[in-house]
Amino acid sequence: MSSVIAATRFSVLDRSRTREGHTGAEALRDTVALAREAERLGYHRFWVSEHHGVPGVAGSAPTVLAAAVASATGIIRVGTGGVMLPNHQPLVVAEQFGVLESLFPGRVDMGLGRSVGFTDGVRRALGRGKGDADDFETQLHELLGWFRGTSPTGVHARPAEGLTVPPFVLAMGEGAGIAARAGLPLVIGDLRNRERMRRGVDHYRAAFRPSAWAGEPYVVISGTVAVAGTPEEARRLLVPEAWSTAYSRTHGTFPPLPPAERVEALAMTAKERGRYEAALAGHIAGTEEQVAHELETVLKETGAQEVLVTTSTYDRAALLDSYRRLAGIVRG
Repeated sequence: MSSVIAATRFSVLDRSRTREGHTGAEALRDTVALAREAERLGYHRFWVSEHHGVPGVAGSAPTVLAAAVASATGIIRVGTGGVMLPNHQPLVVAEQFGVLESLFPGRVDMGLGRSVGFTDGVRRALGRGKGDADDFETQLHELLGWFRGTSPTGVHARPAEGLTVPPFVLAMGEGAGIAARAGLPLVIGDLRNRERMRRGVDHYRAAFRPSAWAGEPYVVISGTVAVAGTPEEARRLLVPEAWSTAYSRTHGTFPPLPPAERVEALAMTAKERGRYEAALAGHIAGTEEQVAHELETVLKETGAQEVLVTTSTYDRAALLDSYRRLAGIVRG
């Protein structure tokens, strides 16, 4: 096994993707079942995401789902990838993570993103606008202040105040600078745009200021990793998500995952085909040997301490097999 891979932590981010013919409730239960398997396989963290009003994603309340995951597991770290801070009041976010940390001490991570709702309708429903993302850095400092007890309002966040819940910033581009200035670990993706990712990592490391939360830079790279017995089988794992992405780019809505065989039989327009092929490209996918080589390359390029794997597909058995094969690469 590569010494670079052996020195790297591997974790899982699951977005609770819904599948054609299956309910959102099933998707949430699938997430909890996957967390149990990830723990059994030795993954370091299991994170869940936040999406609102998306037909293809059931994970709309990440702190609630994180509590279910933590209850169903025993040692794996559990967190969010992430809570979209502009959608919420920082006090409420602090209280939610304070409750999680109180219930599951020493296991909770607080991954934070700066996105707002994907559509005008969702943003209106949340009472937010596109410009709210510009206040992320201010909101982040307010949130961290609730844990330190430094809010100037005289209000105290209970039970968060005095607790240590490791914060992470999910970012590309400008967000890397925010993580650096705050002295927080950086989660950066995606693996499909290596040059942009490397620039973000370099900027983060150069601008990093040590803080009470982190004394030195910590980089988590995030993206899709698919492992199977043949390159063709690994590529097939990518097909449902690639089509959902292509459909969202051409029709304006992100649908549930279709079976790969249905996608392969579709008569696509030229625009759909172009989006679909682009969505298939650039991921780390293949046999164990191929994936190990790709992982070693990207880890050497970025110097990342951790990989957060975000793979989604229709076939749950194939997805679990992929995570098992990846764990085998990591264990050697």
